[in-house]
Amino acid sequence: MPLDKDRLESLIARSTDIVVATDRKGTVTYYNDGASKILGYAPGEILGQFVAKLYPDLAEAKRVMEAMRAPEHGGPGIVETFRTTFLSKQGEHIPVAISGTLLYDEAGAEDGTIGFAKDLREILRMDQLATLGEVAVGLSHEINNPLAVIRNQAELLERDVQQLAGERETVVEMERLDAVRREVARIAEILERLGNMAATDRYETVDYIGPARMIDLRARGERERRLPRDPRLEGARVLVADDDLGIRTSLAEVLAAQGCQVETAADGAEALRRIESGRFDVVVSDVVMPHMDGYALFNAVRQRFPDLPILMMTAFHYDKDHIIKRSRMEGLEGVIFKKPVDLERLRSVLVELLAKKRPG
Repeated sequence: MPLDKDRLESLIARSTDIVVATDRKGTVTYYNDGASKILGYAPGEILGQFVAKLYPDLAEAKRVMEAMRAPEHGGPGIVETFRTTFLSKQGEHIPVAISGTLLYDEAGAEDGTIGFAKDLREILRMDQLATLGEVAVGLSHEINNPLAVIRNQAELLERDVQQLAGERETVVEMERLDAVRREVARIAEILERLGNMAATDRYETVDYIGPARMIDLRARGERERRLPRDPRLEGARVLVADDDLGIRTSLAEVLAAQGCQVETAADGAEALRRIESGRFDVVVSDVVMPHMDGYALFNAVRQRFPDLPILMMTAFHYDKDHIIKRSRMEGLEGVIFKKPVDLERLRSVLVELLAKKRPG
């Protein structure tokens, strides 16, 4: 069946690419369904308008017109897959490749243009993913090697600590080594997820700054740790005491996201000074800390601020100095949390404690 004029026009109208034609003055005379879908303008908003409306600025529209008349882009009066940018109705800059030609009347004078533009967003995204995949593989290899060294050195350091340090110092340093191992394991998990994303082309993004977004490399469990805000914690004054900067900072951020007013301390002695100079509803304290451990802090607070509840948390696998046991024998009513802390459980315990302090 021959392709007659009506059939050809029907196919062009339904093309998924952008097809635009102009007269000799640059006024849009044809605008197909693909253009409407990609650019967001209805035909009535574009037909009869100057073609520069489809570009980010007049200079870009002139650049395309000059390329169409130059010989180096396919020959005089022709452009082939010429890269430019269209501007959608929503203000999005859309990269396209135009193939078009000048139109001439019977006398050979320029009579207008017609151009077919391919939306390049998906093609460019796939190219970027392929490049990122190569970067991810190389990055994982380069980082995993020093991570292995850190793991090995941590094992050697643990042996030296057990041989050379005193009993109390051993507990503190072992907890720090455990923190190092946790962070190394976390980095290794991130690298593994990065490799999986590169292999599958599947990833999630999160808001970063303003309209910018970044790839979300957190594990599903980490994403789920973003608990919905509980209004009962709004304004609660919480002191977080932990000698591990990463733990106390991240825990403070989590509690602040719940509406709490949070302060932090790097050890029990600093925590006690903050309690003496301010008012708090609850204290969340690490068990093993230098200068003043959680047990000593608990006793000092119980004697001087008997109405101030304390919650304990520890990452250590055994209570060598019997800090937890002694604290419970001395009347500790709070919960002992194992690190990493179950944030949902922490939230429920804080709500319960605050309900006792602020009935109704």
